[in-house]
Amino acid sequence: MKIDILSLFPEMFEGFLHTSIIKRSIDSKIVEVKIHDFREFADNKHKKVDDYPYGGGQGMVLMCQPIIDCLKTLVTPQSLIILMSPQGQTLQQSTSVQLSHYEHLIFICGHYEGFDERIRDYVDIELSIGDYILTGGELASMVVCDSIIRLLDGAIRETSHEDDSFSEGLLEYPQYTRPYEYDGHSVPDILLSGHHENIRKWRLKQSLLKTYHKRPDLLEKKEFSQEEIKILQEMKEND
Repeated sequence: MKIDILSLFPEMFEGFLHTSIIKRSIDSKIVEVKIHDFREFADNKHKKVDDYPYGGGQGMVLMCQPIIDCLKTLVTPQSLIILMSPQGQTLQQSTSVQLSHYEHLIFICGHYEGFDERIRDYVDIELSIGDYILTGGELASMVVCDSIIRLLDGAIRETSHEDDSFSEGLLEYPQYTRPYEYDGHSVPDILLSGHHENIRKWRLKQSLLKTYHKRPDLLEKKEFSQEEIKILQEMKEND
């Protein structure tokens, strides 16, 4: 996969691109990530990329020319152009899975008050990471890229993300490691039983319990198996 990111602050990505799974994925050529400073495409003497909004108002608006001209040097028939925007659809795990199948993703990160609306004519999808405002789209684009890159073949073991929260519409079951007992709290004995089927059932029940108590909204959208329906009925009877 190839990822291009348009930003006014390329230095913000230094730590992101040179740490942990992202760095290993780049070094292994699983993904290629390039940051482009679209200020370099400004066609005015002072490389200005923003201006006051027509009609008046607070703040500065990003001009369309530098961003669109930068885009034109990158776009191919395989490209998907993503605008990071609080007006976009909220990122979900299913969105990351879908995006992980594209050959080429282009992210546009904004700053200041907003974008010239004409930029949206060149965009395929708008994405948000939540109902709050950041100073720019850089941090949001890193979140989205991280959620995608970890799903690419070879980035991490497939079994490492199969049971992640949201992967099956549920929160992940509790995880434990050594020591067996610490400060009066011990690991559930079923996890040391070696009985794989009982462990699977326990984990499924714990996932349902966590989701039921912490994120019941997720259950409204989920299609349940007969086994899950039975567990939910027992949970509600004992609640």
